[in-house]
Amino acid sequence: MTYKKYKISGMDCDACAKMIELDLEDTGIKASCNYAKQTLEVELSDEVLEKKLLETVEKGGYQITSE
Repeated sequence: MTYKKYKISGMDCDACAKMIELDLEDTGIKASCNYAKQTLEVELSDEVLEKKLLETVEKGGYQITSE
């Protein structure tokens, strides 16, 4: 397992962070999103999951970049 940290922009509140976590959980990715720090920490097993992570977050209307 690989742990990665990303910068998220476009969140308006704690509910946005929770929604990102739930959306990722639905795809099988364990994540922790922090609204105050505008960060997302995830546990990934391979590159396929990372691609799925990026697609899921961007589909929610947020911007994501590697830290």
